[in-house]
Amino acid sequence: MKKLAFIALAALLLIPVLAQDKRYTMYGVMFYNLENLFDTINSNGNYDLEFSPQGARQWNNEKYWQKQHNMAYAISQITTQGTPDGPALIGVSEIENITVLQDLVRQPELKNRHYQIVHHDGPDRRGVDVGLLYDPRVFKVLNVTNQRLGRRYFESIGYGDQYSTDFRTRDQLCVTGLLAGEKVSVLVNHWPSRIGGQEQSSYLREAAAAMARQTIDSLLRDDPEQGIFFMGDLNDDPQDRSCAKYLHAVRDLNDVNSVSDLYNPWWKMLDKGIGTLAYKGQWNLFDQIICNGYFLRHHEGKDKPQLTFLRAEVLNRDFLKTSEGDRKGYPHRTFSAGVFLNGYSDHFPTIIYLVKEAR
Repeated sequence: MKKLAFIALAALLLIPVLAQDKRYTMYGVMFYNLENLFDTINSNGNYDLEFSPQGARQWNNEKYWQKQHNMAYAISQITTQGTPDGPALIGVSEIENITVLQDLVRQPELKNRHYQIVHHDGPDRRGVDVGLLYDPRVFKVLNVTNQRLGRRYFESIGYGDQYSTDFRTRDQLCVTGLLAGEKVSVLVNHWPSRIGGQEQSSYLREAAAAMARQTIDSLLRDDPEQGIFFMGDLNDDPQDRSCAKYLHAVRDLNDVNSVSDLYNPWWKMLDKGIGTLAYKGQWNLFDQIICNGYFLRHHEGKDKPQLTFLRAEVLNRDFLKTSEGDRKGYPHRTFSAGVFLNGYSDHFPTIIYLVKEAR
């Protein structure tokens, strides 16, 4: 399934044509780190005190509902001519529980989309989880599983002696369903942070990548005729070992030769200086959506009888950016140095678009 060099450019040129062509239907698959979408209840002691009225951030109802409004507004603005109802699937991270997601989808900006929720309470000490919002008009859930990062994945990369039973991080959420009638599995992740240093903590994310790769291989062994979306805040860039070596997500379309191969469209984007978060003038692209070869089968042809990858985009809209100061152009976050900024998130969302022939 070799790809021609002009494919990426051709895809960009096709966007306005496909969006207006009634023979095609367009679908968006999005990921968004919602930056500490916590309720105001201290439910686990010191770990949750920060996001309560008594905590340092004085996280009260007024701030909570303003945050909810901001996140709902941001998601509501992610529309195109081809996707007027917004993304079909939205993976999210840094959410405390299912209640905050229920409050989110009930916001006036989103309630008419009727998003449904898949969520699982994980073991993270801070209480943050991942979740999936989906449009039930185009996606039907068939199965939900959760994978926990344990010793065997550390052993698989040669770090079994560094695994601790006290280690806790977010579970990987895997939702299998039918998108536009086609079987797809969506893996939503939030890999361990870089606390302690990137190199010193890289083995944690490499173990998470090994777990994800094993999950993907298992899914494809059970049914090789399915699409895979792997998404999340990976706390690593596309070229880092976790993504490039252990997840084995490749930079170039020419290297995608089978359904089991993974394509990472964000690698070249970061090479151009486009990222989803920034620190001291340096951009990173942690928020990735990676797809398998299933979605690239018909990339070269003018006919696209099944879901086909079209393009990827960092949603760095102007309203999501800081407008002044030394962080001008960075994501407009909720807090900075303990001060409430009434922003959105410290990450830009990302999205990939797919097309399929209408019937």
